[in-house]
Amino acid sequence: MKEVYENARKITFDDSDKFILFSDCHRGDGSWADDFAHNENIFFHALNYYNSNGFTYIEIGDGDELWENSRFDDVKEAHSHIFWILSEFYKHGRLYLIWGNHNSRWRDSTECQKNLFQYYDERDYTCKPLFKDIKVYEGLQLQHLKTDHTIFLVHGHQADFINDVTWWLVRFFVRFLWRFFQLCGVKDPTSPAKNFKKRNKIEKKLKEWVIKNKQMLIAGHTHRSVFPVPGKPPYFNTGSCVHPRCIVGIEIDNGLITLVKWYVNVKQSDDGGTLFIDRKEL
Repeated sequence: MKEVYENARKITFDDSDKFILFSDCHRGDGSWADDFAHNENIFFHALNYYNSNGFTYIEIGDGDELWENSRFDDVKEAHSHIFWILSEFYKHGRLYLIWGNHNSRWRDSTECQKNLFQYYDERDYTCKPLFKDIKVYEGLQLQHLKTDHTIFLVHGHQADFINDVTWWLVRFFVRFLWRFFQLCGVKDPTSPAKNFKKRNKIEKKLKEWVIKNKQMLIAGHTHRSVFPVPGKPPYFNTGSCVHPRCIVGIEIDNGLITLVKWYVNVKQSDDGGTLFIDRKEL
């Protein structure tokens, strides 16, 4: 973690800047094993809102599910409109990506060039820019221009031995075995999102790092959103975008940090009700 922190790119900002931080989208191939698919419309609506309001989008790891899916083209095709709106952020210099254990392929610049720089438009039979020349980071630092304080952004799997050091073995399990167990309702024992004891252990390590280094940290990986009360270690977690009923993220706006969720709400009326996508501060 310390090495990632020291080598992280610094992004300067002031109170006029606005950021939205999401993690753990796990965008898949659109099949029954795609955990992102049921929240796709919520996510697209949220990104439309943030793009229209000038937010910078930062994805803190595991945006793409590349353990279950070896072909990224399948992911791009299944969620083409998501990648389109992300490219709109990128076009205006308002998109940063961090890789996590499930999309660590993006640490390789050759893989980024092959898969992320462009996409094939089947209607025009031509290749078009997607995230041309993008660099995907292991960590980032947001540095406030006035106070010089920094916020460290990292996926968080670095505090998880199984998913950091032995990731190749876990990926084999997920890609070739887990997809079939998943259909039967079996919980993945290697995932902190499904293993409470493991999740608590990882969060404990991350909080210890925050205390030792006196450094504010925003991570993902565990799928459990965290927003500490005053007096507690400044460890934050964005949660995930694969919750059964909502997506959760962190906004930084006007110098304030807010945990938010987007979900499907119901507006009652005399002749029935209307479903709509709503934003709520947590």
